[in-house]
Amino acid sequence: MRSAITYLKAQPLALLLIALPLTLAGELLHWPPPVVFVLAALGVVPLAAYIGQATEALAAHTSPRLGALLNATLGNAAELIITIVAIRAGLLDLVKASITGSIIGNLLLVLGFAMVVGGVKNGLQTFDRRQAGLNATLLFLAVVALLVPSSLSHYIGPDTSVRVEAFSLGVAVVMMVLYGLGLLAASWSDSPISHTLGESDLPKWSMRQAVVVLVAATLSIVFLSEALVGAAEALIASFGVSEFFLGIILIPLIGNVAEHFVAVTMAARNKMDLSVEIAVSSSLQIALFVAPLLVFVSLAVGNPLTLIFNQFELLAIMVAVIIAALVSSDGESTWLEGSALLAVYVIFALGFFLLP
Repeated sequence: MRSAITYLKAQPLALLLIALPLTLAGELLHWPPPVVFVLAALGVVPLAAYIGQATEALAAHTSPRLGALLNATLGNAAELIITIVAIRAGLLDLVKASITGSIIGNLLLVLGFAMVVGGVKNGLQTFDRRQAGLNATLLFLAVVALLVPSSLSHYIGPDTSVRVEAFSLGVAVVMMVLYGLGLLAASWSDSPISHTLGESDLPKWSMRQAVVVLVAATLSIVFLSEALVGAAEALIASFGVSEFFLGIILIPLIGNVAEHFVAVTMAARNKMDLSVEIAVSSSLQIALFVAPLLVFVSLAVGNPLTLIFNQFELLAIMVAVIIAALVSSDGESTWLEGSALLAVYVIFALGFFLLP
């Protein structure tokens, strides 16, 4: 997936980098967990944008296929780092909830808000119906890949059994193969979306500058993720904040807010093709690449993660995929359709907030 952060101007976000030293001070001086959590979350936002810009710059200096692979691998780097840190801390429920939250957030919140903004400003907007249909098919396959292990695991054994873990590993391999095939098909296609970008949208960085920015931003996010997860543990233990709510609503927003802003901006510019691609491709990447990758990472860190989701998570994912597919099936979008997507997201958010 092409990272969308390129479109976001870095200068306003640079102001939020002050959160990085403030988070360090908060950790050293033992500030209250809510303060550290907010500071770390604010610091992740610009760093995620810089990772996206550095990835785009590297892609511009490589072949189209290698560039696509870089973008597909690093498109959700910030959220991936946060979830890996959470796995190390043993917060597996938070990780699963963040996977669910990323999928429904892109399909309902981001796509819905983009359709509302684009519809109000430009009226009826159109996008590639054929590409939307292909993405819908892949999303349904992703739902099946998440639904089957969750439904059959109870008949195979306990969630922590070796047989269930082996089943999750097998499904994870299949999901990653499907994602790889999707990348291969995209590299062979002549989709007009790939020609939407102008040269002025690309970062004007050399390869060396891009590598330095990428490494520095990644290391900074690792530190902020440690602080964020540590504060989240304290919030859960001391303030009664639901681990499920943190994972399904807050963590996905923190890691992807810059990319979300870009999708809405593109819709306002009447580039709905690109806006839909950002939202849907990010959901596909989370479902078919990040989720199975975390299964293998969890084994390496000693806290095995299985692809066993609870009924609320499965319901949210299935509803989000179905309604997003229905709304995009005609290749047209209006502000009313976007409002419907937002309404469903708000309903889910209220329900998840009130869950014990």
